[in-house]
Amino acid sequence: MVDYIKHLTNIFCEELKEENPLKKLLAIALTVLATVFTFGAPAFAADAAAGAQIFSANCAACHAGGNNAVMPNKTLKEAALKNFLAGYKDGSKSLEDAVAYQVTNGQGAMPAFGGRLSDEAIANVAAYVADQAQNDKW
Repeated sequence: MVDYIKHLTNIFCEELKEENPLKKLLAIALTVLATVFTFGAPAFAADAAAGAQIFSANCAACHAGGNNAVMPNKTLKEAALKNFLAGYKDGSKSLEDAVAYQVTNGQGAMPAFGGRLSDEAIANVAAYVADQAQNDKW
């Protein structure tokens, strides 16, 4: 795929040497599109402040204050997450990624929110939970 991008770039660079401004604009636009489609859209930064609101509306009934009303030993405090949270306890995922996976897919008594919340909302709530846990805010 990288060779294909290089090939397109060479073609577009030749077009940029032309004096026709429309050809230059088209060459630039095609280069940008090829890059975006090859490497994907840029990721958005998760917003912990927005995540706090999502948490209050969707999670606090069971996890108020970082606790767990259903399984009291499985809190959202970092020490508990290191012991229980799949992906985080074995180090294969960051805390944020592991929380996002758990929120999306659910497990045990926790329902999946993947069909109820957008990917962005899940990323935001994961950022909030990770921030609270890692900075001992619960």
